[in-house]
Amino acid sequence: MRSHLLNDTTAERYRRSVTEGIERVAAKLAATDRPFTGVSVDDLAPAIDAIDLDRPLHDTAAVLDELEDVYLRDAVYFHHPRYLAHLNCPVVIPAVLGEAVLSAVNSSLDTWDQSAGGTLIERKLVDWTAARIGLGPAADGVFTSGGSQSNLQALLLAREEAKTDNLAKLRILASEVSHFSVKKSAKLLGLGPDAVVSVPVDHDKRMQTVALARELERCTRDGLVPMAVVATAGTTDFGSIDPLPEIAGLCERYGTWMHVDAAYGCGLLASVKYRGRIDGIEHADSVTVDYHKSFFQPVSSSAVLVRDAATLRHVTYHADYLNPRRMVQERIPNQVDKSLQTTRRFDALKLWMTLRTMGADGIGQLFDEVCDLAAAGWRLLAADPRFDVVVEPALSTLVFRHIPAAVTDPAEIDRANLYARKALFASGDAVVAGTRVQGRHYLKFTLLNPETTTEDIAAVLDLIAGHAEQYLGDSLDRAS
Repeated sequence: MRSHLLNDTTAERYRRSVTEGIERVAAKLAATDRPFTGVSVDDLAPAIDAIDLDRPLHDTAAVLDELEDVYLRDAVYFHHPRYLAHLNCPVVIPAVLGEAVLSAVNSSLDTWDQSAGGTLIERKLVDWTAARIGLGPAADGVFTSGGSQSNLQALLLAREEAKTDNLAKLRILASEVSHFSVKKSAKLLGLGPDAVVSVPVDHDKRMQTVALARELERCTRDGLVPMAVVATAGTTDFGSIDPLPEIAGLCERYGTWMHVDAAYGCGLLASVKYRGRIDGIEHADSVTVDYHKSFFQPVSSSAVLVRDAATLRHVTYHADYLNPRRMVQERIPNQVDKSLQTTRRFDALKLWMTLRTMGADGIGQLFDEVCDLAAAGWRLLAADPRFDVVVEPALSTLVFRHIPAAVTDPAEIDRANLYARKALFASGDAVVAGTRVQGRHYLKFTLLNPETTTEDIAAVLDLIAGHAEQYLGDSLDRAS
């Protein structure tokens, strides 16, 4: 079995095996003509259940043949221009190359003696991102597994900086359409069920600063401690961007930690055209960025940035076997001193390869293209009497629903839209997401593929309308 270990004696076998796998995937990508096959759980589960993991195939080609049947054939392919559902971007080739390198070398980014140059590359990218944000010379940060972990770490720092032993008094203020990880983080941090205060949003789904000011004043009056305001730069459902300058002013007035969840909107940091949409982010005490959402990176690639590096001390613990205290005096850079994780992949390499190949402007141009596409899609929807569209996009998300001409019952319209989404997914012709707006079911396009065209959008809208009308027609037939 030693022949399967990657080392100096198996380098040629490694080359052959990886090349064979790459060729399979490349052929699959080239032949993919729709984002999904439409396979159901009931169809696919028996094939996977039938595999005996205690009876290996002993041959890479045979394993790849099997993988074709249980995964590759029926995977959801985000690179297809009619994948329009969640915050999943197509990935750029330099990042995929970086993924191959980091997986093979397998550095662990917790300590210098496990990563060497990897540590310095990650630190350089943290500094680069902090400079793009404008956090100042004392800024720092660390790569994370994703936006939820970044938000958790930022709120942990905010909790510690609030300097109160009475956790029951702590409050986090976030808009009513902020990411669910804010509430989840509050629970993980030991805060009470009332800890997260939902601040109303305006017509454009942006936090109402008047309401925020009112809540901050109420907290002060009631003897509560507003430990953090979470401003969102790119909400998951709407792509809306909270009024960051005004929120920053309120945070300064009340001495409250300002966290900006820019997991989605961080693409604007590289934007050639739309960087101004996140003006005010430079005032944040902490920022979440997900490069795997809008920098076209493979999952996972994320980071949390802080204005004051000293605040990261709240997650620092020393272990004699790993990062003893003497290493700080010896100026040995151990990233575990800043991270909630110990063993950690060298995910920063993917972004490094991308920037060194394409440059920041190259990434920004791609993100600008999807923002422009969303604006064009909004114009299509606004002009189409078959659909109701919620807000004009600030990024690349469109939330809408089909409104049948002959049906007025909101519940029946809900069912028609739910059916249309399910039927579209089952067909494999396109994949769209869904959400709720004021209790009603809506559909959602998350446009992160520059290869998607307005013609694709129009075609998918026609498919949605067709499925919805088919459902309503069948419903009338059953009723009659």
